[in-house]
Amino acid sequence: MGEYSVNFPSYTIGEQAYDKVKDICPHYGKKVVAIGGKMAMAKTKELILQAIEGTELEISEFIWFGGEAAYENVEELKTNKSVQDANMIFAIGGGKAMDTCKILAHALEKPFFTFPTIASNCACLTSLGVVYHPNGLYRELSFSKIPPVHAFICTTVVAEAPKQYLWAGMGDTIAKYYEASISARNVELDHSNAMGVRLSQLCADPIVAYGAKTLKDNEEKTVSYELEQVVLAIVVSTGMVSNFVSQDYNGHIAHAIFCTITMLPQIEEKHLHGEVVAYGVLVLLMCDKQTVELERIFNFCKTVGLPTKLSDIDVTLAEMDAVLTKTEQSPELVRTPYQVTKQMLYDAVVALEEYNK
Repeated sequence: MGEYSVNFPSYTIGEQAYDKVKDICPHYGKKVVAIGGKMAMAKTKELILQAIEGTELEISEFIWFGGEAAYENVEELKTNKSVQDANMIFAIGGGKAMDTCKILAHALEKPFFTFPTIASNCACLTSLGVVYHPNGLYRELSFSKIPPVHAFICTTVVAEAPKQYLWAGMGDTIAKYYEASISARNVELDHSNAMGVRLSQLCADPIVAYGAKTLKDNEEKTVSYELEQVVLAIVVSTGMVSNFVSQDYNGHIAHAIFCTITMLPQIEEKHLHGEVVAYGVLVLLMCDKQTVELERIFNFCKTVGLPTKLSDIDVTLAEMDAVLTKTEQSPELVRTPYQVTKQMLYDAVVALEEYNK
């Protein structure tokens, strides 16, 4: 008989999501430390302070997370007295702030709550974190014992965020469906993994259906049905898939390419995670010979301006030689229905260049 322990955070989404803070957080103590991005905290500080009015919650300090989800920044935060004394952590901002806080919370065994200010990934709902070196180079994945306790997803805040984060988030989210379904192909899955893989389709279909309209609403800083559906796909559907499935089914070619292409300085300097992953999805679909899905996602990427060829991410075919050598050895490819070789990847990259003509 199997033993399963799948932990799921709860979440609140809507224009008044922060109103739920007073109902949920006081059960975990009184002392709060808020950690996040500088701009994110400037945007939400007053809203969060209003949310705790009338409660016994006290936020001792709003602290910058350090700029990178790096172990070095976590170690620095550990020395802060406000962090040491806090009963709980409020994580505010984007994926790197969230991942820094979850690593910190795991190390200190403190509950944490997330306040995403952009919808670029599912970091605010998962126990999985992406760790970088202080210079921005990808380092490894981290795994915490528990995910956040609760995520407060204010759609007003997300709708007013810069467009590029939502745009890149759509590219990253689409990958979850194709990577989970391909890596789990021909595997007899247990209940948890099967649930996650089947749920993963909700990471792609709403993005393709509502993505273009959502970006227009984001430009106009308007909360709409379409925007909420896309945010739910990026944050909730993807987060739930990540929590349901084992790491073996959490990645494949798209993320393997991202993790290795960060060796090129222009990627960290000019391009967002999800933007590069979107390109990787097209390479994945080319490798997997999914012609119908390749056309669907290619056309979507063209419509919303996500990259479809190397020049869109400022990379040359010559530079991909070293990248693909490392990609072939990526731990993201630990579970795959066929051997992924450098030659296979190279052929798919070249074929995708031709597909663009």
